[in-house]
Amino acid sequence: MSAVAASQSSAARSEQLYWWMLLAPCAFLALFYLVPVLNVLVLSFTVPRPGVANYAELANNAAVQRVLWTTLRIGAITTVLALAIGYVVAYALVHCGPRERQILLGIVVASFWISALIRAFAWIALLQSRGLVNSALMASGLIESPLSLVRNEIGVVIGMVHYMLPYAILPLYTNLRGIDDRLVPAARALGATPAQAFRWVFLPLSLPGLIGAGVIVMIFSLGFYITPAILGGGRTIMVAEFISVQISETLRWGLAAMLASVLLASVLLLVTWLSRFMDVEQALRK
Repeated sequence: MSAVAASQSSAARSEQLYWWMLLAPCAFLALFYLVPVLNVLVLSFTVPRPGVANYAELANNAAVQRVLWTTLRIGAITTVLALAIGYVVAYALVHCGPRERQILLGIVVASFWISALIRAFAWIALLQSRGLVNSALMASGLIESPLSLVRNEIGVVIGMVHYMLPYAILPLYTNLRGIDDRLVPAARALGATPAQAFRWVFLPLSLPGLIGAGVIVMIFSLGFYITPAILGGGRTIMVAEFISVQISETLRWGLAAMLASVLLASVLLLVTWLSRFMDVEQALRK
């Protein structure tokens, strides 16, 4: 009888420990994430005065509309270019030999170790008027005068695509590796050309990976701050930099909180849309 009681007591302690381990991170998230987010949401409705005046700026303020449109345009261009380049790299990773795959994956993963700040300054050195790119183009005779590649939208897109490539390559690589490699040869055996086998068999099966990687890249692109601030040179302003200016220079905290809330709502909508194409629970289990 005492052994049964001891076993029940041990099970009760295990269950208590389980709940404490579950509640502790939830309490941490609620305290250090949800509370600040709710505070930002409250600020967007109460500063400088209670109401929805800050949200009316979305329809009435041309500067806000221009910044949001710039953010969406650059985010969409970055997503398309990152997916196009990332798909080629992921396809090569799947079909190359084991040694080449290890080298390529090492290069892709190593890019995570370089900060966005260092990458942005490196791109300025490469793309400036007397940088490596313009010097090479002028030396080859392709151009007569330096191209304007930094402190504008072109430089921002180049820097963002370079930063986002690993976030496109790795999800696509995971998706492409899951495709049965016997399907394309089977299509070829039935008379399809290599292009037809890719377009009718391989590409449709890779669409979930393309959509998932695209949403991830788009979400990150909407909140970019350092790269546009450095490579844009103040001429190409995205929403994160605009929010920073409202907080630190113009002191329009209500407008900044409204834009942050809109940005967060956009990300949540994208994640919700992504869940229609991906089994998030299954992905977490993997």
